[in-house]
Amino acid sequence: MSGIAEPSLQAGGPSRPPVAGLRHPHALTVPAVVAGVVVLLAVVAAAWPAVLGGADPLAVHPADALQPPGAAHPFGTDESGRDVLARVVAGTRASLVVGVVATLVGGGTGVVLGVVAGLGAGAGRVGRLLDAVIGRVTEVAFALPLLLVALVVIAVTGPGPVPAMLAVGFATAPGYARIVRGLVRAARGSQVVETAVVLGRSPARILLRHVLPTALWPVVAVGTLGVGQAIVWASALSYLGVGTPPPAPEWGAMLADGRTYLQTAPWMSTFPGLAIVVLATAVTVLGRAIRRTGVTR
Repeated sequence: MSGIAEPSLQAGGPSRPPVAGLRHPHALTVPAVVAGVVVLLAVVAAAWPAVLGGADPLAVHPADALQPPGAAHPFGTDESGRDVLARVVAGTRASLVVGVVATLVGGGTGVVLGVVAGLGAGAGRVGRLLDAVIGRVTEVAFALPLLLVALVVIAVTGPGPVPAMLAVGFATAPGYARIVRGLVRAARGSQVVETAVVLGRSPARILLRHVLPTALWPVVAVGTLGVGQAIVWASALSYLGVGTPPPAPEWGAMLADGRTYLQTAPWMSTFPGLAIVVLATAVTVLGRAIRRTGVTR
């Protein structure tokens, strides 16, 4: 469901976050550099939209409605005469914020569930019961389409940008929980943890120093890929009308607005759609480059 790739489990995982170092000498490829530049431009657009957009994204000019791309309006105008370029640039902030926050929500929820389930697997009857319940719930949620889970959350919380973040985050949480559960169970059986137990280390110290670092760092790497996925799904929710409400510029909502004008003004949907694809692809490529380095090994 979540599209999150699971890293390989290492029974003898590190006891602390490793020192940064390249696993592959060619991890920083040309696509990774280009992706980094695109992400940097997106950050600039989100922080200072006037630098790239220029015009007011909310300014209505009925006389300029449905103008094709040209010198005055490089991306054309929409049905209300608003500058599409300015709206695409201004919409970057909403997409990035939703993508990052949703990933933090999903990753944080998944880590908590995964740690509880992974530790509970060998911690008595109550622990095994928690592991079984979390495991079954995670498997059911993982098998459902992500958009369906997000819509269920939206139905409970109501539409809006904040519910959209929570919806996408909770919908992706099972993927992270599944990863963390496996990593925690592997770490519990590692030689490092067994040695710490023999030496009489407290359970809290073992958890914080040996188990959590092994589970958290791979989640950080996977989370970089999850941001791109969250951007796409958040745009899908706005496209369906349950995300960021109009007239605020948001790429999914702009796609929905342009449906009526696909024959006469295709630029209304083309440029927001390209923005979603380019940014999500750039974040994914950059995330894969980060995973190929030894930083989060």
